Amino acid sequence: MKRFAKKLGSFWNSRWGFFLLAVLLFWAKTFYAYQAKFNLGSKGSMQHLLLALNPLPTTLLLFGIALYFKGRKSYIILLVIDFLTSFWLFANVLYYREFSDFLTSTLIKGSGAASNNLGKSVVGIVQPTDFLVFLDLLILIILLATRLIKVDVRPIKKLVAGTLTAFAVLFFGFNLSMAENDRSGLLTRTFDNNYIVKYLGLNSYAVYDTVKAAKTSAVRANADASDLTSVQNYIKENYVPGNPEYTGIAKGKNVFVIHLESLQQFMIDFKWQDEEVTPVLNKIYHNNNTLSFDNFFHQVGQGKTADAELMLETSLFGLPEGAAMVTAGTSNTWQAAPAMLDEQGYTTAAFHGDVASFWNRDNTYKKWGYDYYFSKSFYDVKKGYEIGYGMKDKIFLQQSAQYIEQLPQPFYAKLITVTNHYPYGLDKKNQTIEKTDTGDSTVDGYVQTARYLDQAIGEFMDWLKATGLDKTSMIVFYGDHYGISSNHRKAVAQLLGKEKITDYDNAQFQKVPFMIHMAGLTGGINHTYVGEIDVLPTLMNLLGLSNKDYIQFGTDLLADKRDQTVAFRNGDFVTPEYTKVGSTYYSTKTGEAVKKSDPKIKEVLDQLTNHVSTELSLSDSVINGDLLRFYTPKDFKKVDPSDFSYKYSTVLAELKKTQKKAKTSVLYQNDQKSTVDLYKTDAPELAADSEGESSSSSSSSSGSSSSSSSSSSSSSSSSSSSKAD
Repeated sequence: MKRFAKKLGSFWNSRWGFFLLAVLLFWAKTFYAYQAKFNLGSKGSMQHLLLALNPLPTTLLLFGIALYFKGRKSYIILLVIDFLTSFWLFANVLYYREFSDFLTSTLIKGSGAASNNLGKSVVGIVQPTDFLVFLDLLILIILLATRLIKVDVRPIKKLVAGTLTAFAVLFFGFNLSMAENDRSGLLTRTFDNNYIVKYLGLNSYAVYDTVKAAKTSAVRANADASDLTSVQNYIKENYVPGNPEYTGIAKGKNVFVIHLESLQQFMIDFKWQDEEVTPVLNKIYHNNNTLSFDNFFHQVGQGKTADAELMLETSLFGLPEGAAMVTAGTSNTWQAAPAMLDEQGYTTAAFHGDVASFWNRDNTYKKWGYDYYFSKSFYDVKKGYEIGYGMKDKIFLQQSAQYIEQLPQPFYAKLITVTNHYPYGLDKKNQTIEKTDTGDSTVDGYVQTARYLDQAIGEFMDWLKATGLDKTSMIVFYGDHYGISSNHRKAVAQLLGKEKITDYDNAQFQKVPFMIHMAGLTGGINHTYVGEIDVLPTLMNLLGLSNKDYIQFGTDLLADKRDQTVAFRNGDFVTPEYTKVGSTYYSTKTGEAVKKSDPKIKEVLDQLTNHVSTELSLSDSVINGDLLRFYTPKDFKKVDPSDFSYKYSTVLAELKKTQKKAKTSVLYQNDQKSTVDLYKTDAPELAADSEGESSSSSSSSSGSSSSSSSSSSSSSSSSSSSKAD
């Protein structure tokens, strides 16, 4: 035993022993920080395993650099590397606490207002336990200083050090392979920086961000004002003025944009077991005061929801890889709806029941000009309130009411629902319709979450009517992207009553709902072929604003002479006559393949293909080159992101101040008596909380004052669509 202890002591006094100790200590403190300091949202055994493993490859690689040096220099270099990586971890701990995101190279360079704001408040956000990220470094220094571990001056062969480096690289490759298997397209389809850190580690994220920033910077650096000429020429040649019959009919109205997560058009009027899945939305869709579109297509790429938001707010396409909100949201100049409406005296606000950083919203929204962003930190989130990507819709919308009533009118409010998101799992107490029976476990739950979303919309519409906002607002509903992917064609065929789903069928399956509801609006179902890129020009025309001077690739959905070519992000397209999928063209009316042997047909198809390719390419050049920095439309003021803060205390203070000044909010018009108690919801979670708490307990940030109204039945929620007429 003594001999073993002596050998063990001898090992720790060797360079390999010190190296291994340094690696283990660094791994332990990093894993602690992942668990205690960040909210990475690891779920399932694979994600937990990856979270535990991912600090090791880069730690071995970076600390291994010290092994290439001799004597004391090796120890000093290892300690310096340890300090630098520890300081990187420490800085991110502080930044994450303030902004729920990780530092980027752009922010470090000082170009982001968020980094400046962080610098002003470091003293206020640091916690004593944050310094534990330096504990391993302190232990190593003490061990060396007290000579409990002696410096080993014996050299290590370069071949041995190189072998360790090679092993670290292979280890990282193994980590990346496992991560890609759990989350495909991890490095190209970036949801949130949390994903990179969760799967690959904080140091790998730093490399990823640096490479991404370098690529973007290179394109941006080489761009100049002349690059905008071809874009402007294209916009001018293809410009179609808005429909004059609808110009300004919503002028001065509040605007609600309600994001119907993953909801596809086939759900409208769809029945399962003789029950309408979405009775509320069906009523709105067929309402005489609703403009509905049955050939409205999503046009998203890898960015999905982020791409949909980008098109909605800017009339620019998402990028072919990744999400522009992530890669360019913080750094680019934008001409977005919130900033445009701010010039018209609108209060602008976005609502989302998840972390602020998801899809880089917290930074992008500042660049778009949103006055307020109510993210997860503004809501009372208790156990059972969340599902998948955020708060359950009924609870989210009910709690949002307290902030909506405080917005000075007119306002532009975007509410992002999440419950109807893959994998469509809903707890039993919230299920009000049976699953479908296709045998596909993913698809069969879709009707249940779609029904839940529909009920949540019904409750929200009831509240609008109770407050009178239904008379003073234009309400826009849109599905952001497909809910059921092409990997589930057999199940889709059963739902649609088809023998099989072809590529043509799948292209047509990309339709999502789009509705504009407003009291006094002459509605009806419009059969025009349109897409998400066309939403902003449409809303501008309805609000009496011209988009002629803006760089927008969409046209008014209601324009008489508009081009009905709907471009998909991969270069495919659909028109009333032709549909392109890959290298195959179909007749849109029949679904039959079209042969290009006819010269006239070939010419038309080639023109359409070229048109779509040009449109997408020019839009990409605008984003990648940040070309909008070279052009400011008349009467548009460039956004300064430093004007905005989405910190909880700041937002509430500013909202209180602007309400008092404007005195046009629903709260002020109601003699400062809250209307939240008018919000009726049957959310079982709120009903349970109401039963377990005394009637006197309420929270200004939770919306719990309306919990007592949570006892209405599920059927009343489903039938509430009649009140939305």
